[in-house]
Amino acid sequence: MTTRRPRGARITAPVVDGLVVVIAAADMAVTLWGEHAAVLTETAAALACAVLVVRRRFPLSVFWLTLPASLMLDIAFAPFAALFTLAERSRDRRLLAVCALLFAAASAAPWPLDGSESDGRAWTTVYFCYALATAAAPVLLGQLVQARRDLGRRLVEIEEAREHERMLHAQAVLARERTQLAREMHDVVSHQVSLIAVQAGALQVAAKDPATQDGARTIRSLSVDTLNELRHMVTLLRASGSHATELTPQPTLADLHRLVASSGIETELTGEFPADVSMPAQRAVYRTVQEALTNVRKHAPGARATVCLWHAPDEYGVTVTNTPPTRPSLSLPGSRQGLVGLRERAELLDGTLESGRTSQGGYEVTLRIQTGGIAL
Repeated sequence: MTTRRPRGARITAPVVDGLVVVIAAADMAVTLWGEHAAVLTETAAALACAVLVVRRRFPLSVFWLTLPASLMLDIAFAPFAALFTLAERSRDRRLLAVCALLFAAASAAPWPLDGSESDGRAWTTVYFCYALATAAAPVLLGQLVQARRDLGRRLVEIEEAREHERMLHAQAVLARERTQLAREMHDVVSHQVSLIAVQAGALQVAAKDPATQDGARTIRSLSVDTLNELRHMVTLLRASGSHATELTPQPTLADLHRLVASSGIETELTGEFPADVSMPAQRAVYRTVQEALTNVRKHAPGARATVCLWHAPDEYGVTVTNTPPTRPSLSLPGSRQGLVGLRERAELLDGTLESGRTSQGGYEVTLRIQTGGIAL
């Protein structure tokens, strides 16, 4: 976080304008001191000083009104101030060049314009060049102030854009984390809670002791309520998320045997993958098997399952097949997000997920990943 240093009190624009008028009037007074100037000359001088008050609002008009005083008197400050203000506020380079030429011409031209001194034409030309070089100073200074002001505005816009980008990035990261959290809650927590509910339901049916039955019923009820809460939480998290990022540590193919053994289902694991299958693909296969076995426990009690790992020259994947249930299933809530999450994982790997009932009355889930879709 940057800390700005406190600035001193800034002089307001009216005060600056007043100082400009005072300095211009002093310059006029020094020039007219001891001379018997004509009324027209004094009027032009007074006008050049007075119009400087509105030089910020009407820079071009103020400059025009200072030219007569530049023609009649050897003054510098009033036309310089007007030319500086015009250069600070105008972006027309041609206009500024013309104004500088007019200022130099008015300063170099003899007054009165009777043309009687033919010998002084050479000096007039020299003085014109000198006045033109002098006029370049307020023009360049005004353009420099204008560029500095534009640069300051541009820096403010860049900082605002960067702040907006940081906010969008933070929102995107938060959305990805929410989606990942929703997926992990469904794949891991829901998997364990559903297993508790199934085992509690089986204990409730098999137990003879009323106390044991009541305890099993309580466990199953709490598990069902927990699954319902998980379903709402996963739905809310997915609503504000996007494609998920992977968190570590994550399961791999080496954990499949432990998953199958602890599933509570008679499951046969066959086949194998090449040793160079990428970690994202291994996690996708693991989550597919986990979700399929969880659905078997919930919706096909007593069924047997087969987990087949397979690979071909152009693709590889896993197929989980279960037989029809042998007894009625318990009424357990479903989050309806499992297959959605598996399809998202498959899409991230340029693969596909297929699911549906078999001709024997069971169910089959197949994950296919193209060999060229991800790095093996």
